[in-house]
Order: sequence, then C-alpha cells, then structure tokens
Amino acid sequence: MKPQNVRLFIKTFCPWCHKAEHWLDKHDVSYETIDVLEDDAAMQEMVKLSDQDCAPVIDVDGKILADFGPDELEEWWREQKFDAK
Repeated sequence: MKPQNVRLFIKTFCPWCHKAEHWLDKHDVSYETIDVLEDDAAMQEMVKLSDQDCAPVIDVDGKILADFGPDELEEWWREQKFDAK
C-alpha cells in the first residue's frame, strides 16, 4: 500500500533524524519534514503522538513509530506493508 501522508518529526542536529531522512529518500518516499525545535506546536504534537520527546518520530497515515534508527524503520515499514522500492 502506498502511504498518502508521511510526516517526519525531527530535531535539527539529530543524527538519527538525518538517517531517517536518508532512508526515506533512498526509498523514494515523499514526506514532510517538521523540525520540532523550530516549532513549539509541532513539538507538542510529536509528544502527543508518541508519548515522548525523542526524535525522530514518523507518522505514516496515522501510524506512529518513535525514537528509531534505520533498521527499526525498515522493519516497521515492512510490517505495515507500505510500498517502498
């Protein structure tokens, strides 16, 4: 299934966040990047969605994965049956 709405909550200097962006780019996934350090409302939303304040957090069509690395993202993506090249 091809995701309709992908949002990646990041912190500017977070290496895990950059790895998540790289993984999404490598798999040609369209996504919106939301920097929670630049936007207090975005930080509040990220905490509400994930019950924590660690980044990255990804919201794919309402399904949430929080505080992850590329391996966890890949496994979760496959478990959710999202399309990726």
